[in-house]
Amino acid sequence: MTDRLSGKRILVTGAAQGIGLAIVEACLREGAAVFCMDRDAALLEKSIEGLGGEGATLVAQAGDITKPDEVGAAIERAGRTIGRPNALINNAGVNVFDEPLSLSDADWDRCFDINLKGAWNCSKAVLPGLLAEGGGTILNIASTHAFTIIPHTFPYPLAKHALLGLTKSLALEYAGRNVRVNALAPGYVQTQKVIDYWNSFPDPEAARQETLRLHPGGRIATPEEIAKAAVFMISDECPFMNATCLTIDGGLSVQQHPA
Repeated sequence: MTDRLSGKRILVTGAAQGIGLAIVEACLREGAAVFCMDRDAALLEKSIEGLGGEGATLVAQAGDITKPDEVGAAIERAGRTIGRPNALINNAGVNVFDEPLSLSDADWDRCFDINLKGAWNCSKAVLPGLLAEGGGTILNIASTHAFTIIPHTFPYPLAKHALLGLTKSLALEYAGRNVRVNALAPGYVQTQKVIDYWNSFPDPEAARQETLRLHPGGRIATPEEIAKAAVFMISDECPFMNATCLTIDGGLSVQQHPA
């Protein structure tokens, strides 16, 4: 622990597992107070219990980021517990992959409601506090899907492209008021979602090896590696980084063909 995030009061969405949980753990280690939000109440409670339970620097509340009233309730409770957030990490997201002409309207709405509108709902709720305090930070967890397209993943890349647009637009809108808005774009990360994806194939190990083969280093990221980058971007160590997307994918997105 180096207290790199001392004084930070961070709201993390999608905090119950995977990258979100790793970010929560990393922020706590660096001295931040963290308010965790996730729509899976049972899983969130279990995850927080594993971190030692609720306390002065760790508070959790179940909530759906697609519902502004639930986001507002979380912000209000954060203010009463850890203090009004001066940083936000929009991590919550969902994979929605389909053929364009097979995609239902319901799945289209689900993709954009969670991956884009949810991030906007949280940003909109946090921004007044950031401006009132004279500044703060927002970090959107995007994806390499935000600037590359993998066939058969429609409409997920559309939502992530739009999230990158939201990042840049808010960053320029509030740069003069000391609010930094950036994005972090992971590639493949060994989360339960990726493991479930491999397990959806008749030969899960072959699917895993095919994914690894795409990467120049022969492996994919761990959630903890993504969390380390998030800590840096939310910290005061990069005060002039704004409207930027940092890619963490082991070189995947710049390699034209696997070796």
